[in-house]
Amino acid sequence: MSQNSSTLKRSLGLWAIVGLGLGYMTPTTVFDTFGIVSGETNGVVPLAYLVALVAMVFTAISYGRMTRFFPSAGSAYTYTSETMHPNVGFLVGWASLLDYLLLPLVNAVIVRIYMESFFPDVPSWIWVVAYVVIITAMNLWSMNSTSKINGILVVFEIVLIGAFVVLAWNALAHGTGTGAVFSSAPLFHGGVDASAVISGATVVCFSFIGFDAITMYTEEAKDATTVPKAIVLALLIGGTIFFIAAWFGQSVFPTLDGFDNTDDTLPEMALKVGGELFKVLFTSAAFAATVASSLASHASVSRMIYVMGRNGRGPVSRFFSFVHPRFRTPSFAVLFVGAVSLLAIPFTLEFISSMINFGALIAFTFVNLTVVVFFVLRKKEIRTPKEILVNIVLPVVGMVLTGVLWANLQMDALMYGAIWLGIGAVCLLVITRGFRRTVNVSMNEEDAVELEHLAGPRV
Repeated sequence: MSQNSSTLKRSLGLWAIVGLGLGYMTPTTVFDTFGIVSGETNGVVPLAYLVALVAMVFTAISYGRMTRFFPSAGSAYTYTSETMHPNVGFLVGWASLLDYLLLPLVNAVIVRIYMESFFPDVPSWIWVVAYVVIITAMNLWSMNSTSKINGILVVFEIVLIGAFVVLAWNALAHGTGTGAVFSSAPLFHGGVDASAVISGATVVCFSFIGFDAITMYTEEAKDATTVPKAIVLALLIGGTIFFIAAWFGQSVFPTLDGFDNTDDTLPEMALKVGGELFKVLFTSAAFAATVASSLASHASVSRMIYVMGRNGRGPVSRFFSFVHPRFRTPSFAVLFVGAVSLLAIPFTLEFISSMINFGALIAFTFVNLTVVVFFVLRKKEIRTPKEILVNIVLPVVGMVLTGVLWANLQMDALMYGAIWLGIGAVCLLVITRGFRRTVNVSMNEEDAVELEHLAGPRV
């Protein structure tokens, strides 16, 4: 594929994309939500992460397989459009957009809350505007530079998580908590209920959102095999970090006795295992994690908007499909995400968070479904036990596990998500002139030609 000023620049290697995925996942989240999940599961936080990781692995496999055949930055939107119908793909992309578009906004709200606590006399809008401008400028300037800065921040937070594990190990060796580094208590003990563990897994599974966003960098990866590998690596590395951190956290703090604030336990956990200095350092790592998540989430959603714009018609679509000739970034899409992030000034964290999960589950469900449609209905790959396993069993299990998460979704998330989806349906009605035509879906020319050769016509 030739590189020119109208295409995104292929500058990202394997570990750069893995780093963006980890930055999106925000590893320090395990400490922020520890109190909530520990209370929900009756003290088996690592088990909740383990259950969530298993649920996510099946969907990650589906993402990895689809991105090999559809090397476009559109992710679930592209997969659904190409395998099922462009109009269905538009609605899936629209629903996913709710999740991706709100995460940069959530990070801006978190930073606003941090800064308000340190500088209560300064108007909060100043922090939001300054932060959004910086994050937007970084994403506008260079994807390669964004990934490097993200990588530094991710390494910093992982090092501090490692320091927490060392301090927790030392505390356990001196009789704190369970008094044993290796104990079955963090995974199972009396009073643990399976339904409560699943509810806890529903909370923590959204910490894994990030491995799917990696697919947004497909058109900026150095080669076609990079993204599928990065998806699996990011999920497994992130899951390992979550599990180990939760294990030591639960071992040192088997109950929530002694915590003043169980809604965000990170500062107190750091203080109790390492003292005041470590509390400051660990809080700094949490701030770094938020910045890394902002960079990664801002970059990924702008790529999705870019692809949807490239596939549309009219001045709005042309606006969002513009690629800066020098920076080779989707500059107008990046600026739009920055503008939306300014809504962090009036909105609360609770309100925004309640709407995020809906879009993620829509994307997870349809990506698993597209594997069945593409490989079974289109390519007829169901001749051997292996093909039946990978093309039917694994994606169906992924859909079932996603269904369990759907069953535990909050009513507010369902309501706000349904409203957003309804708005998307109205937009689709207008774009397609009453469904008399389909939404255009365009991949890069070389990729589209190769796809037709491999797969044949759409069902």
